Amino acid sequence: MNIYDIAELAGVSIATVSRVLNDSPNVAEKTKLRVREIMAAQGYVPSGFSRGLGQNAMKTIGLVCPDAADDYMAKAVAFLERSLRDYGYDCILCCSGYGYEDCQIAVNALLRCRVDALVLIGSVYADDDPDGQRVNYIREAAAHTPVFMVNGYVRGENIYCAVCDDFDASRSAVGEMIASGHRKILFLADTDTVSTNLKRQGCQAALAQAGLELQADVSVGLSNQINQTRDYLLKLADLDVDGIFAANDALAAGAVKYAKRKGLSVPGDLCVIGYNNSELSVCCDPELSTIDSREHRLCQIVIDFLKLHLSGRQGGTRVYAKGYLIRRGTTDF
Repeated sequence: MNIYDIAELAGVSIATVSRVLNDSPNVAEKTKLRVREIMAAQGYVPSGFSRGLGQNAMKTIGLVCPDAADDYMAKAVAFLERSLRDYGYDCILCCSGYGYEDCQIAVNALLRCRVDALVLIGSVYADDDPDGQRVNYIREAAAHTPVFMVNGYVRGENIYCAVCDDFDASRSAVGEMIASGHRKILFLADTDTVSTNLKRQGCQAALAQAGLELQADVSVGLSNQINQTRDYLLKLADLDVDGIFAANDALAAGAVKYAKRKGLSVPGDLCVIGYNNSELSVCCDPELSTIDSREHRLCQIVIDFLKLHLSGRQGGTRVYAKGYLIRRGTTDF
């Protein structure tokens, strides 16, 4: 039983049923009574979508992330959903994957659900040029509903962004790695996103400042699997590095497993730094040194932006959070 069935049984439109659900004064009391009696007889429980059809607000937020199985994405979704529920909003989650067209499809699908706002999680929805044509679909979405971005930045009206300074955090961490004597450094990635590129650029900037060049730039594909990373590195017979800076903790954990298989000591022979300070960072032996990308802080900034906007007030449009290195067993400084 859905809103369409109730409308048919009552002989009214679905918009009228929605107005009854919202106790609109624009429906006759006799009609309200008839519709409510039918809903009671049928045991009908209205959804947020049904309630929102007759008014502008759905009390629903659309969340979009590339992959909910990813630790970073999963924690962000959980934090946002819990916080928004406490604020009285339901959430619809859509996992877009990493492809450009798939991201567009996911955003447009949620727009058709008439959500009150969109939250995009991850820099896959951003572009190296925040004014670039590639992110026009986000600006077009923002013309219909406010868009909030967790660790992504697109310049435009009705777009609000919370971003970790990945470049500066990466430059600082790799700079410390170099200062401790590690000079043959590999950058390890699994996706080609704005965040990944900023991490790579930060790594290269630290090397350039020391008069060095990046020893290797390795991408292991999209799967983000620990053992796949280990096996991929083992296949690189000519690999000669004493430091690995990884774009996330799963890759870094794979690098530690690679070192053990090769008989290298960590951090003596091979220094390893991960990114995101996930649960994986304390699951491997030795525990990972990793950059805390302030995920909860970014999500809280987005929640604050949302609350301001939904209450009719305005705040800023972009806030940066500073990432910092957490030193554990895979570094010697």
